Amino acid sequence: MTDAQTDTPLYLDTTRPVEERARDLISRMTLEEKVSQMRNSAEAIDRLGIPAYDYWNEGLHGVGRNGRATVFPQAIGMAATWDTDLIYRVATAISTEGRAKYHETLRRCGNTIIYQGLTFWSPNVNIFRDPRWGRGQETWGEDPFLTGEMGAAFVHGMQGDDPHYLRTAACAKHYAVHSGPEDERHTFDANVTRRELFDTYLPAFKKLVTEANVEIVMGAYNRLYGIPCCASPLLIQEILRDKWGFKGHFVSDCGALADFHQTHGYTKDVVESAGVALKAGCDLSCVCTYEHLPEAIERGLITEKDIDESLIRTYTTRFKLGMFDPVEKVPYAAIPMDVVGCEEHRQLAYEAAVKSMVLLKNRNNILPLKKETRDIYVVGPNAANLDCLLGSYFGINDHMVTALEGLSLRAPEGTKVEYKMGSLLAQQSANPFDWSLEAAPAADVTIACMGLAPVLEGEEGDALLSAKSGDRESLSLPAPQVDYIKKLVVRGARIVLVIFSGSPVVLGELEDMVEAIIQVWYPGEEGGKALADVLFGNATPSGKLPITFPASLSQLPAFNDYSMNNRTYRYSKETPAFPFGFGLSYTKFTYNQLILHETNVKMGQPLELKFNITNAGDVEAEEVAQIYLTDVKASTIVPQYKLIGFKRIHLQPGETRTVPFTVTPEMMMFINDNGDPILEPGDFVVHVGGSSPSQRAVDLGLQANLTASFNLS
Repeated sequence: MTDAQTDTPLYLDTTRPVEERARDLISRMTLEEKVSQMRNSAEAIDRLGIPAYDYWNEGLHGVGRNGRATVFPQAIGMAATWDTDLIYRVATAISTEGRAKYHETLRRCGNTIIYQGLTFWSPNVNIFRDPRWGRGQETWGEDPFLTGEMGAAFVHGMQGDDPHYLRTAACAKHYAVHSGPEDERHTFDANVTRRELFDTYLPAFKKLVTEANVEIVMGAYNRLYGIPCCASPLLIQEILRDKWGFKGHFVSDCGALADFHQTHGYTKDVVESAGVALKAGCDLSCVCTYEHLPEAIERGLITEKDIDESLIRTYTTRFKLGMFDPVEKVPYAAIPMDVVGCEEHRQLAYEAAVKSMVLLKNRNNILPLKKETRDIYVVGPNAANLDCLLGSYFGINDHMVTALEGLSLRAPEGTKVEYKMGSLLAQQSANPFDWSLEAAPAADVTIACMGLAPVLEGEEGDALLSAKSGDRESLSLPAPQVDYIKKLVVRGARIVLVIFSGSPVVLGELEDMVEAIIQVWYPGEEGGKALADVLFGNATPSGKLPITFPASLSQLPAFNDYSMNNRTYRYSKETPAFPFGFGLSYTKFTYNQLILHETNVKMGQPLELKFNITNAGDVEAEEVAQIYLTDVKASTIVPQYKLIGFKRIHLQPGETRTVPFTVTPEMMMFINDNGDPILEPGDFVVHVGGSSPSQRAVDLGLQANLTASFNLS
């Protein structure tokens, strides 16, 4: 179809709806050409002016795997900020850099290859249900509500707010019930209850689809109720498209469609796998299988119309991105390359790193380091390690600051800073005598930069030193590090333990041996500078844990048990080492005067409440106030505590702030055994504080949560 007056093909008419343009373009393709567009590496169709395009790009915590970019903290670190505004600004920076790099690549090369496009397969909103999972570092933690709030902010920042064009297209992955073990992801069948599916595993995906309008959803490798997720009518059609109204396109995880016949035994061969996936609504295949779609047509498994409908969805995304429009019409096409790694984004990476760091212990307020501190000894395998800044799916640049570099930059003149690695990451030293132990007793403080690195945890095949395809068999620090810390303590060292990791580390007896503990995750390019500023008091720690740190491996159910029974703060009865939501500060926050406007609430009506929070210390700081709800007696299993709100609050010394909050009827609902949200009359308890409700948090130095009860009738 063409415009009668201009002979312009309809698909190039920018005044027409994007879906109509996509449909017109696809109608001009031969079957062979259509099939060439059904995998992530879509081929060029020169006669229609379609360049080659690869849909696979990564933006988990910065533009990934494509050279220079700002490197923000790994997603689990950004989750520890509990700051949706910050995450929106970070994602805006990522998508802005992605746009600049995309257009510069087109100008230089004429097309893009893998990791150079505008379809970013991020964020990962799977639930970090078990701390052994190597890919947990990519997630936003163990809580469905926190994951949804942070993930939605990320999507809004990635996709922008232009009424006609997406800045980039974001992707909610991996749908669904996907969270390790990595070595079973191609074979396992997740037989969770309908209640667990809708209570834990799906809420974040729903939030991103229904409220953030995420453009792409990626299916997981595993099966759910016996059917591979990338061919699940329940997941793709019934829930995603019909119930939630998803209008974007659905992509498989890479190689997932080949798993149908190779590992799941769900189909007999590759042709059937292709046909079953497409018929179920999987629009795009990553790397495999869809080249066999013509054979699937011949067998009667699908029709060419099925291919057309999927292509309309993927091409609608490309039209929304302005890929077939004059550059002067696309508002993002003029973004200059000097935004990539710019000072503004560098400062944003620094802010994110500072806010992500969680102070877990601070005996006798050894931190921040005092002016009298003259002799600092820095040890550990992560002190000068670049890898521990990065995490997985990362970009690179020439301004990344290690812990050692940050400390040397920040230490005032007259303060002696000495460094020796001391301990290797996961191997015992071969030296018969360790000179690094001799300097520690004389130092005022020893900064021990320990923990993990991506070689110890990550995706299947990424973690080179992991025995379980990227997952962790132990939650403890590697034995060489434990032994080394003990040797330091025996010699009288006063240790500030800095833990780099993408998942919880169990310290055991080391917790009592060291003076302070700070969890810094994989903090990105400014991690060393942010750490130094926190240690020296130029910045105050304000991060909160987005995942429970268990006291031991024995507290966890079997890794391959996907039931939520005794998992996460919501259902576990165990006493953790550090609770979900926990994090100390250099000041003391007090909560008081929790007031409910009503104690008897009518069904369907909201509850208004307010509480006061005071900075009772002498340090300006930020606190993350958290609101939880308990349904005292429901007709089925419900969380013992459910996060329903949080707010990051900046307070001057002595300042008090009154915080209002509305408990909506939706927050009072629970998921019944059929997977449906219902509202039941009964008694409820509201909990307000600086952590999830836990006596352990009180023992570690936080005020007990305020509580108040109300009845719903």
